[in-house]
Amino acid sequence: MVSQNKRNKDSTSIISYTDKIIIKANFDTQTDSYSVESENGLDYRLSANNQYRLVLSLDYEFIGASIGFSPKFLPGNDDTDLKGESSYEDYSFRFFLGNWTQELQYKKVQNFYVENTNDFIPNWIDGQDPYIQFPDFKTIFWGGSTSYVLNPNFSLRNVVYNTEWQRKSAGSFIPTFRYGFTRLSATFGDAKSYENSFDISIAPEYFYTFVLHENWFFSLFLSPSFGIRFSKDGIDGTNDNENHTYWPLSVDGGLQLGFSSSKFIYGANLEFESTWYNEDSMTNITNDMMFAKIYFGYRFDAPKAVKKTFNSINKKLGL
Repeated sequence: MVSQNKRNKDSTSIISYTDKIIIKANFDTQTDSYSVESENGLDYRLSANNQYRLVLSLDYEFIGASIGFSPKFLPGNDDTDLKGESSYEDYSFRFFLGNWTQELQYKKVQNFYVENTNDFIPNWIDGQDPYIQFPDFKTIFWGGSTSYVLNPNFSLRNVVYNTEWQRKSAGSFIPTFRYGFTRLSATFGDAKSYENSFDISIAPEYFYTFVLHENWFFSLFLSPSFGIRFSKDGIDGTNDNENHTYWPLSVDGGLQLGFSSSKFIYGANLEFESTWYNEDSMTNITNDMMFAKIYFGYRFDAPKAVKKTFNSINKKLGL
C-alpha cells in the first residue's frame, strides 16, 4: 500500500519514490572561512582544516535526515601536523507537507588555521612550517528554512533530495524564508571574544530542470536574498560589548547534472555563494565562495513494520 501523498504526486511530470527508503552520500569541497582584523590592522584569513566533507542522508515518506562530517582519510583532510585538526559536525532534518518544505540545521566547526601565516611570521616556509592556529576558534549555528513550491509540475525533491523523479522539463519560483542564530567565539591572547548574530532573510528562489533523456536531467537555480542581521560582539566577563544591525544581500546559484532511475541516483553540482553588507560607512564586507559536490544514492523498499507505522502516521496527518 502506498501513501496518499505518493498517489497524488505521481503524474506524467513527476514520479514519487517517497514510499522507498533513499540513502545517499555527498562529497563536497565546501569549507568555513573568516576574516578577523588584528591589532596592527592586518587581517587573519582563517580557514577550517577540512577541505573535503562527507554528508550521509536518509529519506523516507515525508521526513529526512542528514549527518555531515570530515573524514581524515580523504586527501586534503590529513595534514594536521601543519594546519591542526579541525572538527566539523552538521546535522539537518527536513519535513515535507504538500508543496511545503521545512528544514532545521545544527552545525559546529572548531579549530582554524591562518591561511596568510606568512604575513605574520618572517621567513615562514609553506609546506614545511606549521601555520598559526586558533584551536579555540569555534562557530556554532542553529537555523532553518521554510519553502513553498509554486508550480505543482516542478519537483524540488528531485533536485535537492532525490525522493522524486522529474520526467518533464519544468521550473518554479520557490519563496523561501530563512532564519538562524550563529555564535562565534575565540581566544586571542588572554581575552575570550565572541559574536552572536541572528539572521532573518527572504529569498525568491528560482529552479529549472531540463530533462535531457529518460534518466538524465540538468538543473540550475538562482537565489537572491535580502534580510536583516542583529549582531552583538564583545569580550566575556566584561561590559565591553557592542550591538549592530546590518542589512546583508546575497546571491546563491548553481548547476547540477544528475541521473535518476527507480533504484540508482547520482550526479554532480557546482554552486556559488556571495554575501555583502556595509559594516560601517567606510567598510564593506564581502564573502564569496564556490564549491563542488558529487553524490550517489540508492532506493529500496522499506521493511513492512516501517511501512505500517508510516501509513498510520500518514492517515492521521491526512497526507
